[in-house]
Amino acid sequence: MSSSYPVIRLVAALTLMTIGGSAMYSAIMVLEPAALEFSSGRGGASLPYASFMAGFAVGGVVMGRVADRYGILLPALLGSLALPAGFLLCVQATSILHLCVVLAVLCGFLGAAFSFGPLVADTSLWFTARRGLAVGIVISGNYLAGAVWPPILQHYFDQQGWRATFNDLSWFTLCTMLPLSLLLTRQPPKEKIQDAAVHPADDHRPLAMTPLNLQCLICAAGVGCCIAMAMPQVHIVPYVLDLGHPAARGAEMLGLMLGFGVISRVGSGWLSDRIGGLKTLLIGSGLQTVVLIAFLGSESLAWLYGVSIAFGLSQGGIVPSYAIILRTFFPVAEAGWRIGLALFFTIGGMAVGGWIAGALYDLTGSYTASFINAIAFNIFNLIIAQALLRRAKRPQPIRA
Repeated sequence: MSSSYPVIRLVAALTLMTIGGSAMYSAIMVLEPAALEFSSGRGGASLPYASFMAGFAVGGVVMGRVADRYGILLPALLGSLALPAGFLLCVQATSILHLCVVLAVLCGFLGAAFSFGPLVADTSLWFTARRGLAVGIVISGNYLAGAVWPPILQHYFDQQGWRATFNDLSWFTLCTMLPLSLLLTRQPPKEKIQDAAVHPADDHRPLAMTPLNLQCLICAAGVGCCIAMAMPQVHIVPYVLDLGHPAARGAEMLGLMLGFGVISRVGSGWLSDRIGGLKTLLIGSGLQTVVLIAFLGSESLAWLYGVSIAFGLSQGGIVPSYAIILRTFFPVAEAGWRIGLALFFTIGGMAVGGWIAGALYDLTGSYTASFINAIAFNIFNLIIAQALLRRAKRPQPIRA
C-alpha cells in the first residue's frame, strides 16, 4: 500500500466533512426565507433545522454501526447520493412539514450523518503515531464549513432565492462528494501494535470499569461540555446586541471563534499524540472554564474580540478528545458507533445548551445567569475528565 494513501484519504475526509457541512448551514440559513414564504413565523421556521439535527445525530450512530460492519465506503456512497437527492426534494417543498421530513431523513439521517462521527472514526483507523493530529484535522472540517458556507449561501439566497440555491447545491454535492467517496474504497490496515483498545475479550475493563460505564461517562462529559460551549457560540450575536454593540460585531466574533477553533482542533490533535486524549481533554476543558468566566469581565468590544479568540483556541480540541479517548480504550471494530454515539450527545448538548441559555435570559433579563450555567456544566465535564485521568494513572490489573 502506498505510504501516501492515508494522507490522500485524510484530505478526502476533510473535504467531505466540509462539503457535508453545507446541509447543516443550509438548514440554518433557510430559516428566514422559509418563515416568509410559508408564513410560519420564526418558531415554525426553526423546525427544519431542529428536524435536520435530529436526523443528523441519530444517523451518526446508525451509520457508525454500518461503517464498523461494512467499512466507511457504504455509508459514504449512500450519503453522497441521499444528500443531493434531499436538496433536490427540498426545492419541491410545499410546506414546512415537507421541508422538515426531507431535511431530517434524506439530508440528515441518510445524507450528511456519515460525514461527521463515522468519518472521524474511520480516519482514526489509518493512523497510529499521529492519530490525534489526523482526527483533529478531519474534524476541523466542521468548523471550516461554518466559516465557508454561511456567506456563500447568503450571497446566492439574495441573488436567486433559496430554492434555486438548493438546486445548485444538489448538483454540487453530487459532483464533489461521490468522487471523493470513491477514494475511500480501501480497507484499513491491521495494526501492528495492539493497545488496550483491541482486546475485545469478554472481561475487557477499560480504566478498570465496565465499557458501558466508560461510554456513559464520555457521553455525559460531552453533554456538559457542549451545553457550556453553546452559550457563546449560539448566543454571541444577541449577547453583543444586549451590550449595545452592532449585530455585525457579534457575527465577526462568531467567525473568530470558528476560525481559531480550526487552529485549536489541529493543535489539540497534535498535543494528544504527545500527552494522550485524557490530558488534552482536561487542558481544553479547564481553559474553556477560564474563558467563559472571562466573558463576564468587561463589556468593551476589544475585550470581547480577545475573549472570542481565546474561546476558539480553548474549546476546539475538546470534542476531538472524546473521539481519541474512545479510540484508545475500545476495540477498533467498535470505533464507528461508539464515537458516533459520543458525538450524538455533544450535538444534543449544543441544542439543549442553546435553549437553556435563551430560557435563562428570558427569566432574568440578562446573560449573566446563562454564563454561570455554562460554567457549572463545564465544571461537570472537567470533573469527569479529572476522574478518568486519575483512573488512567492507577496501575491496571494484569490478566493471565
